[in-house]
Amino acid sequence: MFDMSKYNSHSKNLRVGRVSIANQIYLITTVTHQRSPLFREYKTGRCVVNALRAAELSALTLSYVVMPDHFHWLMQLKENATLSQVMQFVKSSSAKSYNQLNNSGGSVWSKGFHDRALRREEDVKGYARYIVANPLRAGIVDKVENYPLWDAIWL
Repeated sequence: MFDMSKYNSHSKNLRVGRVSIANQIYLITTVTHQRSPLFREYKTGRCVVNALRAAELSALTLSYVVMPDHFHWLMQLKENATLSQVMQFVKSSSAKSYNQLNNSGGSVWSKGFHDRALRREEDVKGYARYIVANPLRAGIVDKVENYPLWDAIWL
């Protein structure tokens, strides 16, 4: 699993060299503010799922998992958007929903996000399997199918 801790204080550095390429497949990871487990409950996790679904005009979701303090998203960027625009939408939309649900107004997400462009020869389904197995590796569930906050287009 990617260690985000070394990037938390240098989120501006995550944008250096970032390129948004239409039809490119990206693995995106972002974490909650101070790694707080805000999405440990199904109803709060659905705030992120709904935001990912609403982003479908700009990004095709291949796979995702919403963990208590972060999410992974395997997506294909469409021609009408940049990675920064899509992530700004997902993070702001999910934060607004989370804060409305919880009658709060605090920060939900840390600044920045990590992205990795997959090369054509890489195993996209392998990355999807890695993503959806996160709750299993974290010891949250004993079977992936017992975790409700994930999906993959191949299923």
